[in-house]
Amino acid sequence: MSTHESSFRLPTADPERTARLREALSAASFTADGLLDLFGPSAYTALARGETVPALRATRGGSGPLETLVRLFLLQRPVAYGRAAAALPAEDCLADGWLVRDGDEVRASVDVRPYGGPEGQDWWIVSDLGCAVGGAAGIGGPGGARGRADRSRLVLGVGGASTTLAGLTVPAPVDRVLDLGTGSGIQALHAGRHASRVTATDRNPRALAIARLTLALSGAPEPDLREGSLFEPVRDETYDLIVSNPPFVISPRSPEGSELVYREGGMSGDDLCRTLVQRSAGHLADGGWCQLLANWQHVEGEDWRERLASWVPPGCDAWIVQREVQDVTQYAELWLRDAGEHRAGPEAYAARYDAWLDEFEARKTTAVGFGWITLRKSGADRPSVTVEEWPHPVEQPLGAEVMAHFDRQDFLRTHDDAALLTAHFRLADEVVQEQVGPPGAEDPEHVVLRQHRGMRRATKVDTVGAGFAGVCDGTLSAGRILDAIAQLLGEDPVVLRDRTPESIRLLVEQGFLQAVGDDGIGMS
Repeated sequence: MSTHESSFRLPTADPERTARLREALSAASFTADGLLDLFGPSAYTALARGETVPALRATRGGSGPLETLVRLFLLQRPVAYGRAAAALPAEDCLADGWLVRDGDEVRASVDVRPYGGPEGQDWWIVSDLGCAVGGAAGIGGPGGARGRADRSRLVLGVGGASTTLAGLTVPAPVDRVLDLGTGSGIQALHAGRHASRVTATDRNPRALAIARLTLALSGAPEPDLREGSLFEPVRDETYDLIVSNPPFVISPRSPEGSELVYREGGMSGDDLCRTLVQRSAGHLADGGWCQLLANWQHVEGEDWRERLASWVPPGCDAWIVQREVQDVTQYAELWLRDAGEHRAGPEAYAARYDAWLDEFEARKTTAVGFGWITLRKSGADRPSVTVEEWPHPVEQPLGAEVMAHFDRQDFLRTHDDAALLTAHFRLADEVVQEQVGPPGAEDPEHVVLRQHRGMRRATKVDTVGAGFAGVCDGTLSAGRILDAIAQLLGEDPVVLRDRTPESIRLLVEQGFLQAVGDDGIGMS
């Protein structure tokens, strides 16, 4: 068997030999922190963007174990057998297929990328060669085509989408988790920290094999791995948490056999994301969560918010956040480059670009939105569905903020205006007040409350709202505070009580105020 043929095959994960490999990686500081120390911030972030030259320079001339592992697994360069044997158990790695011999040198058969877990754990994410840096199948690894699997079945490593979803996932301990479309297994790895049982599915059998390697190399228990699309592999089973970074790219149909399964789900438009959302309720236990990333169409003549709200299944609360919008030309260009179509020649590229625009025109798509969708199976008669656009910076991880959002919806749903005024509130942590107006003016034009955590929202408030928020420490009820403000301002307290609850609701909904005590739910 040639080196080229054997490098298409994935390694196996013998428990004892994999444990020795993991120990060698740790001993060499082949970890996220170790790479940062070796490269420095500039080269480290460049490698995350798919730029390898700074990392090559940082390891040039270095012969230590860490430099060797970087060149093998990250830069995908051959190294002398003796050098590899000084850094890791080379014979074990050859036996299991992590390395492939090439004369007096060895090459890596897969990309192995250090990843820092949420509590300082050292994990390693396995992916196909050339697919971890840059996050695109169209970006060839330094080794070129050698050792590359069929492009349509490539499995990518960690990218921005992966880490975004991991940061969004609710951190509550649960019994059963479903990682739908597991890819390299990163979500299953995270889920294993707070779940008793993890099921991971993918319609690409190569992805399931790589996910098994990721979890084995990271020292995590192997999940229940099942092959199939969407909910087919789990039949009528229910879960406390479903997470998915699905193949959400909206693209024209690819020729038979050339579909890029890591990004294309085989359905038209945004039907895959819609189907996933609508069918998720049938696989959620009471109180269960479904969290996914998605792309959606902006359709001519339709309000995108109403369109997405219509996806939410009955009995589920939802929080849908649009983080970015691209017009159809930007979107097509992004994914054409991802697939390497820009290197196919001007005529072929133009023809493929034209096909994307034909697809969008036929579906009356004017733009494409990207964001996240969270569902909670509340069983409420009046479900809370929030659809918003939020392109501003946020603070990850947001999992606790996601849970708090739904807690606030529960509180507001069960408190009418009268009950709201009997509740006690406190100002959330790290909220500051900004006064906006011309320099030297006696009174500000308006007051802004701004969060420095979580969603980092900002909202305008009037004098009453600013005063109310400023004295909320959980001691007095909302009604008592308004009465005191009315006395200070010389206003009728009854009128102030009548007109203020709407403003209080907004401050609670957006997380500026937190209900406490017997009237609240201890929201944090």
